[in-house]
This record gives sequence, structure tokens and C-alpha cells, in this order.
Amino acid sequence: MNRREFLGASALAATTAAAAAPLSAAADAPLLLRKIPATGEQIPVIGLGTSGPFEVGPAAEDRAPLAEVLTAFFAGGATLIDTSPMYSTAEAVLGDLLTADMQRKAFVATKVWTRGKDEGVAQMTRSMQLLKRERVDLMQVHNLLDLDAQLGTLRDWKRAGRIRYFGITHYTVASQAELAGVIRREKPDFVQFNYSASTTDAEKTLLPLCADLGVATLVNRAFDDGKLFDRLRGRALPPFAAEIGCRSWAQLLLKFVVSHPAVTCVIPATGKRRNLLDNLAGGRGPMPDEQQRRAIVAAVQAG
Repeated sequence: MNRREFLGASALAATTAAAAAPLSAAADAPLLLRKIPATGEQIPVIGLGTSGPFEVGPAAEDRAPLAEVLTAFFAGGATLIDTSPMYSTAEAVLGDLLTADMQRKAFVATKVWTRGKDEGVAQMTRSMQLLKRERVDLMQVHNLLDLDAQLGTLRDWKRAGRIRYFGITHYTVASQAELAGVIRREKPDFVQFNYSASTTDAEKTLLPLCADLGVATLVNRAFDDGKLFDRLRGRALPPFAAEIGCRSWAQLLLKFVVSHPAVTCVIPATGKRRNLLDNLAGGRGPMPDEQQRRAIVAAVQAG
């Protein structure tokens, strides 16, 4: 079942209360903003990932839906887009599709994913060319690959103004202890890791550590690579979903993530405008309280 089918099934299964959720108020609300601790700059809590959907070729029929996604993304008040040279054509596609106005608004995050200082410099230079930017907002060491060599360059580039922030990333629970060690030692501006209602391990160490040390956080795999949609298929939303303006599980799952005070931004990937709008709603209106957050975890993990 794809997400479109899932959304349809969820709508049919939703309770009357959830169907009557105060969506008009939530839809009109601005996206929640969070501060980047290093500077105090504020960014919207819902971003956009590019792994998968943006890995397309030059065909107009493949790129047109992505242009629609980007138009809706910026119209909805979002700004942060995360990509990587690891994602085949994603950087090039993004660079081609971002208009001049989008480029002015965008907070672009990409990564270095290679070994060796010279190789890293060459790859990051190429990324900036593909993205059509003289400066990127955030450069991250992807999956901690050749960390020490790449961090040296990132610090140099930040001092030179070629990047605004630097960070580190990974996507597995098994990596989180290593991420924590790097955070304590290197004090990056950002760290990216996995966190969801089904995989809450980041609550134990990473999220509190980032809050304590003033490190911004990007969350990947908020839907557990789509597995949560399979788990929740046909399940009615909990009654309290209406109270916080949610009419889909995607919105509820994203509100679970961004309601944690140490989360700066979550970056679900999508190539469909419908899903993008659904995701943006997860960053607007009231957020779940702690009791509701635990109820979301219980509902997901009981599936």
C-alpha cells in the first residue's frame, strides 16, 4: 500500500471526532519555528528530504511533480531541504528546480560522503555547483565517514563563509552512541539522526545531550521508512487527534517528533504535493502534551 492509498484508508477509518478536527484553525496557523542554538536563527520544524523522490532523470514528466512539491513547500512557509551526493541525482535535480526566489528562501543542507581531505573538498565543491549555490547553509559529514578529515575542512569552510553551519549524520540506532561521543568532543552546530514513535531511542541520550550542549537536531526516518504506514493501515486515529488538529497518521507521527523540545526540524522525503501538504500540517497548530505523546507511542508500538 502506498501513502496515497494509506491516507484514503485512514480517512475512512478515522473517528467522527477526528474527522471534525479543527483543521481550519490549524491550516491557517504558521509553521512552528525552532531556534538553531549556535546563532538563535529560527527555522520551521518541517523540512524536506530528497532521498528517493528526487533521484530522477531529466524527463519533464518525472520532474514536474517535484516542482509542484517545491512550490507548495515554500508557499507553506517551510525552508530547510536536506540532500546528499549519496542520493544519485538529487542534488542536480534540486539545483535545476529551485527558482531564484526559492534559492533566496531555502535553507539548503547537504553532505560530504567520501574519504580523504582532497576528495572531500572536490565533492563538496561539486555539490555546490550542482545546487547552484556559492554557499550552503549546512554541510554535514554523512554517516560519520572519514570524520576527522572532513570536519577539518568544514571548520575551515565555515570560517571562510562557504558554509554557515556544520554537522554530522547517521540513520541507525546502533550509531547513536558514536554520535553522542562526537557531539561531546566536536560540538557541531547540527546533528542528524533517526527518531520516531516506533524508534524512540534518541530520547535516552541524544536529544537530552543536544539540548544540554546547544546542538540543533535534524530528524530522519520519522515514518520508519514508511513501515509505520503498513503497521497503522486501517487503524482509526486516537480521539485526541482531533484536539491537536490531526486528520492523518502522518500528521500525528510528525507532531510526535516535533513536539519534543530538543527537535529542531524533521525532514520527511516526498515527491508528491498531496503528501507534502499533509506533512506541513504536522508542524502547525497545537502539539501533543506528554500524556498524548506516550499514547501515540503506545498506539504505534501496539500495531
